[in-house]
Amino acid sequence: MKTPAMPMIERVLFSEDEIRERVKVVAAEISERYKDGHLKLVGVLKGSVFFMTALARELTIPIKMDFLAISSFGDHSSAPGVVRISKDLDESIEGEDVLLVEDIVDTGFTARYLMQHLSGRGPNSIAICSMLDRTTRRIVPMQIDFRCFEIPDRFVIGCGLDYNQLYRNLNFIAVLKPDKA
Repeated sequence: MKTPAMPMIERVLFSEDEIRERVKVVAAEISERYKDGHLKLVGVLKGSVFFMTALARELTIPIKMDFLAISSFGDHSSAPGVVRISKDLDESIEGEDVLLVEDIVDTGFTARYLMQHLSGRGPNSIAICSMLDRTTRRIVPMQIDFRCFEIPDRFVIGCGLDYNQLYRNLNFIAVLKPDKA
């Protein structure tokens, strides 16, 4: 596969076609698990938007969608995983089957925080779906119920993943050159 003419890209990890096919497989797994009800997708802004949209289009069950956003705070000397909700859900999730949709799970701190936070709101069930899973950096043990790809410990862009808010719109996932990150 040829790397697009973009000087910041070292190599393409997953093409648009590979992503589309994997999303279909994961959507089928989710649809099967929740076939007897409906599901509320909760996306984590901003990165999950592209993945969540693609996933939602492939699901064969009734769904609702909502979003939340998080922000890290503190300086570099702060403990990792210190986050806060900067945009909360618009609707209650009490009694709902909830699927937290992430673009990437890395250390696990943020995903664990969100799962605990959402679990405290009385959902019927809660699971997590991530487009990318970087297990090599995992500090907090996390069960990822549905995932598209496991990736190496490299900085990646595309399909919602950014570098300084750029490159989210790439229709593939690429490794950013080390000197650019």
